[in-house]
Amino acid sequence: MTNTAPIVKNTIYTGQKYVPIADGSKVHFHFQTWKLGKERTLIDDSKKIGQKEPMVLVIGHKFKLEVWESIVKMMAVGEVASFQVKKELVYSYPFVSKTLRELGQEQRRKHTCTMTLHTEGIGYPDLDDLINSPCDLEFIIEVLKVERSNEYEKELWQLSSEERLQLVPELKEKGNKLYGQKLYDQAEDAYRQAISICEQLMIRERKCDEEWINLNKVKLPILLNFAQCKLVKGEYYAVIEHCNTVLDHDADNEKALYRRAKANVGAWNPEAAEKDFKRLKTLNPELIPTIDKELENLKQLRKEKSENDKDALKKLFDKDNNAS
Repeated sequence: MTNTAPIVKNTIYTGQKYVPIADGSKVHFHFQTWKLGKERTLIDDSKKIGQKEPMVLVIGHKFKLEVWESIVKMMAVGEVASFQVKKELVYSYPFVSKTLRELGQEQRRKHTCTMTLHTEGIGYPDLDDLINSPCDLEFIIEVLKVERSNEYEKELWQLSSEERLQLVPELKEKGNKLYGQKLYDQAEDAYRQAISICEQLMIRERKCDEEWINLNKVKLPILLNFAQCKLVKGEYYAVIEHCNTVLDHDADNEKALYRRAKANVGAWNPEAAEKDFKRLKTLNPELIPTIDKELENLKQLRKEKSENDKDALKKLFDKDNNAS
């Protein structure tokens, strides 16, 4: 590559129409990557690596290979063009390539600290060679589609903090409807998304700050709903864990105490279950008839378990006697 320009474009096929590509636009394209030097060598082809699907690039979100944003902005929809790019602009390509090659595959756990890069590389000889001996690259790009920011549903990571926060009550309501339809897995997923948004926003704040406290107040009722899904599905230890989180912030939360008690029955921690049930009776006398039924049920379960244990012990004792 003798041209001194950092990017040299050659049109292979003229596009159908030019669509202005602004920040937030989503560009779908296929690509080939060629190594330039004494020989021109194919490194990657998006139709053959990873998920064998077009690359999707959201403009303005600091993609690791920034030159691709510059490249696609020069193109029209349907256009195919070659771009020869100076090595200084593509140092990060081997790492981008590794990620794209492994999309849809079980992740190969490999450290990529500086020492490991020098001794072991990143697991692909051609990419290791590119890291050790950087060179100019050629990208052949075919732009398939351009979507403006208002033409597609944004993914969560693209949303602002305010937009994410607005999603939380919608996801909670979605979860409630799904739970009412007994679609517990889908309800759990909706609650999980809402909780995740809250936690992502909370991590930016200090626990003593009003913003963190308010976000936690939004999160805890959703966490209780999430725990209820787990309870229905018999995942008792998860229920106990989530209810503990709620009770750490609200020690008298009746729903958390009741669901933790039920989970402790399921996990067979009868003493812990009885303690929570009795605390509920002191907190809310209106619950006494309901709690008394739960305590009576617990008493019966204890009795049955005791009898079963005695039977099992007797059978073991009889077996030992017969053996001797």
